[in-house]
Amino acid sequence: MATSGGTWAYRDRFGDRFGRTFFRRFGPGVVSSVGLGTYLGEPTDAVDDRYREALGTGLETGVNLVDTASNYRCGRSERVVGDALQESSVDRDRVVVASKAGFLPFDGERPDDPSAYVRERFVDAGLVDPADLARGSHCIAPGFLDEMLDRSLDALGVDTIDCYYVHNPETQLAVRDRDAVYDQLGAAFETLERRRAAGDIGGYGVATWEALRVPRGHDAFLDLAEILARAEAAADRVGVDDHGLRAVQLPFNVRMADAFTRERHDADAEGGPVSALEFCHREGLSVFASASLGQGDLTKEGSIPESVEAQLAGDSPAQRALNFARSAPAVTAALVGCSRVEHVRESVAAGTFDPLGASAFDSVFQ
Repeated sequence: MATSGGTWAYRDRFGDRFGRTFFRRFGPGVVSSVGLGTYLGEPTDAVDDRYREALGTGLETGVNLVDTASNYRCGRSERVVGDALQESSVDRDRVVVASKAGFLPFDGERPDDPSAYVRERFVDAGLVDPADLARGSHCIAPGFLDEMLDRSLDALGVDTIDCYYVHNPETQLAVRDRDAVYDQLGAAFETLERRRAAGDIGGYGVATWEALRVPRGHDAFLDLAEILARAEAAADRVGVDDHGLRAVQLPFNVRMADAFTRERHDADAEGGPVSALEFCHREGLSVFASASLGQGDLTKEGSIPESVEAQLAGDSPAQRALNFARSAPAVTAALVGCSRVEHVRESVAAGTFDPLGASAFDSVFQ
């Protein structure tokens, strides 16, 4: 697992190449504020090879954060991350590895009949109760999470995953009410607290798409204050002193800035609701920004509003977009796809520029 000594040693090796605050505190140590994501790409051997090379390049040039999930690219992404970790000269204790569970994964390729695959591999095998399924593809029941975590550890070839996310819990809102989903999260967190106590994970989080950005009345909304309360209660039930909820993953970029601009969380607190980023900053939760390049849309000239782009440092739109995401309060790292070596090199170079200071970042929205 990533350790304080290991990650600080990694920072000492590479830190002088980058601008201020490129490495930031997370867990027991520090992590680069640019992370390598593994979501996009076809489930083919050719894409595997590109990812393997790109991940190796990132690890060898200053990025010690890798983000994946059990379902990414039909399960191939976790395996490729495992290959890259094994092949790299960078020791495991220097790298923060994150993965996720929630969506039922395929095994290497898309089946001709996904419904039949789910029924045979998960329902008939006793791994998933149909009552726990949402949209025929999503489950966060304790037994399922246990199984997926074991599979992720095996696929990655590691003893410990540093941050294990409950993946898009808002998917469950399609089939049950909000209180029931909070109950599900509480049961999931209890499972993850037990696995944390066993040393299988360093901490856990929630990785979302809509839940933390949409209005409170939206069908997909989940409140961070209630999520945190469920983590605290889960820790109490397991009998540990402090909960292991460490991180939140959500989309954040110059065109999807709701997590900073919209005050929707902890509505019952004195002073009223706050934004997702402000809540995380207040409670000491790390935020990992997905879609920091808008899944490629922000890599094009003119994609960033001129008034904003003028304040951002970087040699390309992609670098300036990354540096916008890295500048937001509570954001520990901006995640970027890494299926090509040239994209990784460009993203790593973004860290040689300083992010915006707090006042400059605030002024973007005035």
